Amino acid sequence: MTRQEWLLVLLPLISTWTLDRSSKLWALMINQPIRLGYIEFSLHYNPGAMLGLFSNLPAVLRIVSLSTAGAFLVCIYLLIQYLLPIKSLTLRAGLSVLLGGILGNVTDRILMGHVVDFIILRFDTFYSPVFNVADALQWFGYVLIVYAVIREGDLLWPENNVRKRYWVNTRFQLKYSFLLMAIGLGIALIASIFSYTYLKVTITELVGTQPKTLERFLMPFLETFLLMTIGISLALFSAGKIISHRMAGPLYAFERYVDLLLNSETTHFHKFKLRTNDEFKHLETLADRLKTRIEQSQTQTQSQTYKNETEISDSETSKSS
Repeated sequence: MTRQEWLLVLLPLISTWTLDRSSKLWALMINQPIRLGYIEFSLHYNPGAMLGLFSNLPAVLRIVSLSTAGAFLVCIYLLIQYLLPIKSLTLRAGLSVLLGGILGNVTDRILMGHVVDFIILRFDTFYSPVFNVADALQWFGYVLIVYAVIREGDLLWPENNVRKRYWVNTRFQLKYSFLLMAIGLGIALIASIFSYTYLKVTITELVGTQPKTLERFLMPFLETFLLMTIGISLALFSAGKIISHRMAGPLYAFERYVDLLLNSETTHFHKFKLRTNDEFKHLETLADRLKTRIEQSQTQTQSQTYKNETEISDSETSKSS
């Protein structure tokens, strides 16, 4: 994609986050509920996730895990943007709006330990849970994503794909995927030991060695860290599968093309073409040079054979006469 197109993809993320932060700064100044038709603005603090989910969890598990999950989603977002096989500005913009809304709430948790909610929809006796601009825009992002998947699903998952298999070189791809996952697990192990030790020593310094207190804080930390490590490992394995396919796929296609050039008797071959996101794009130029050289060689060979046959025929004719 061009720089202008990447700007169109990233602008919704920045705009969503900015709009959410601006609205929350205004909401913090609300002293009493404001009613405008079916909409009411009333300041509330949500210690959990969207619409109050997970608000009953321990603070260390709730704030740390939900904030860290935001960073994890940023990494997933960047991976998806890189690995998407099509341009699809609608899908990419939808992902940006969704992430912008999530980061808006993550920013609240990091800065204040809770999320600022202030919007309520009221219809007679019915009223919605309290939410904010980030929550509303996240649903808009979901709509864009679903719309793009429905409209462009045949491009994301083409039925007639020349190179359908994702495991074209199973040994190499599994090795690459497990290596990538192992690196992630190694980093996670180092981070877990550092974080666990730091947290334990800090708690001990503050309140002394109290088993119940340590268990209350450390167990949720270990459980949350384990869940996130599993999620990151699966994401890295999937990313390794796709990235390795972009490397193994071109080599697999090039091997088949060279085999065709060397073993086919025809003098005219189709042009070697890789996918848009494939690595080793220089193989197209190399294959084209090889094709031209073999076609010229076969043409010269056929010409020389015809010339030799003609000379033999003429010689035999002159001898007989």
